[in-house]
Amino acid sequence: MVSKSLTRIQEDSVMNEPSLSPRRLCLFNTKTGTALRELNFLTSILAVRMNKKRLLVVLQDKTYVYDLNTVKILDSIDTVPNLKGLCAFSPSLDSCFLALPASTVKGSVLLYNVMELQSHCEIDAHRAPLAAVVLSSNGTYIATASEQGTIIRVHLVSDATKSYSFRRGTYPSNIFSLSFGPSMQLPDILVATSSSGSLHVFSMGFAINQRKSSSILGSIIPDSVADALDPTHHQVLQCAVTAGVKSNSVIRKVDKVVADTSTSEIVSCKATISIITYNGYFQEYSLSINQQNDPVWALEHEFNLLRVISDNAISL
Repeated sequence: MVSKSLTRIQEDSVMNEPSLSPRRLCLFNTKTGTALRELNFLTSILAVRMNKKRLLVVLQDKTYVYDLNTVKILDSIDTVPNLKGLCAFSPSLDSCFLALPASTVKGSVLLYNVMELQSHCEIDAHRAPLAAVVLSSNGTYIATASEQGTIIRVHLVSDATKSYSFRRGTYPSNIFSLSFGPSMQLPDILVATSSSGSLHVFSMGFAINQRKSSSILGSIIPDSVADALDPTHHQVLQCAVTAGVKSNSVIRKVDKVVADTSTSEIVSCKATISIITYNGYFQEYSLSINQQNDPVWALEHEFNLLRVISDNAISL
């Protein structure tokens, strides 16, 4: 009875304050702060993605594609029930893809070309349903993890070819986030956070460089799977965040030191990784990896966002 009363109060609150409705999307001009357009839907909005040309709105069983400039609907994609609003988007206009779950019983991914407004392919990545998915910024690679959480797979988007299989761990874990490095050429590293509280870093760039591969992607695929399972390409920072607390990570920057410009041989790599947790903490780590794959971790910044907000409110 109490539960029904609380639900009724929440519904009344939303009715009295339409701006709080989870079915309403408002577009703002960030320079002027003025509202440009409102979009209303029949069900709750679970995710929103956009670039310079497209606006994507993900609902439980449908995804809408809009032209960002005119806010005109271009297409609607019927999807399997997607209760978590799981999706990934590559902002590159040349390889602009949207990834959505294609099954509720296994880890299949639907790849949709947002610029051409057509389905690109479907990838069967895992036996268990998807838990996390991310596309590289240039749309070249897609990384996925299942609800099992032990293996992270990376596929080449162009022909749905498996390029890497990274083992996160032996025991199941909930994968909270996946993030590629910001490079617009080849992604350098891939990071993952999970319910174990550890931060996992997989060195894709070093694996490629140590084979002294050319830039032709096809030449690296046959050998990359075995190399990726080598633990030397997997760095782990134990207890980076509180175990069980949901977290999201992003690679802000990757700096590389090249020994010989003629061969482009990388001798060291430094990555800046930011993590934000659902209990209000922000952390920024730096990870340095030398040619022998020796890692050096350093916590550069850490603070409680909730405390900062509270202190600012008190000062006002």
